[in-house]
Amino acid sequence: MLWIKAFHIISVISWMAALFYLPRLFVYHTMSEDDISRERFKIMERKLLRGIANPAMGATYIFGIWMVWLGWGYYSTQMWFWCKIVLVVLLTGYHHACIAYWKQLRDDRCTKSHTFFRVFNELPVFLLVGIVIMVVVRPF
Repeated sequence: MLWIKAFHIISVISWMAALFYLPRLFVYHTMSEDDISRERFKIMERKLLRGIANPAMGATYIFGIWMVWLGWGYYSTQMWFWCKIVLVVLLTGYHHACIAYWKQLRDDRCTKSHTFFRVFNELPVFLLVGIVIMVVVRPF
């Protein structure tokens, strides 16, 4: 179980790193004024999303579900666990929103400003704080 937990944590760290950086790339992308810069950001966003964010999210889910399966008798009765699951679902929704914005930016049809993406970039921080509190403090 400790090996599974270790790989789950590594996956979560990778996923969060990607979710913190991808919207920052969106900020720079929307601020860019020339085609060369915009094309460079399209490549960087695609590589980060497909090469790190998506695989890390998948690994997070695989190792997380594996741990829950092994300890279902415990986890199924814990309120903190169910709160964590809600926050993870919201984080997954955020990830998919990033994918939608990436597609808009890729196709040059995004109408959001760099200011929007600066605020949008902060949202996963709140979810991460909530998830860590649920897992470590277990307030419920």
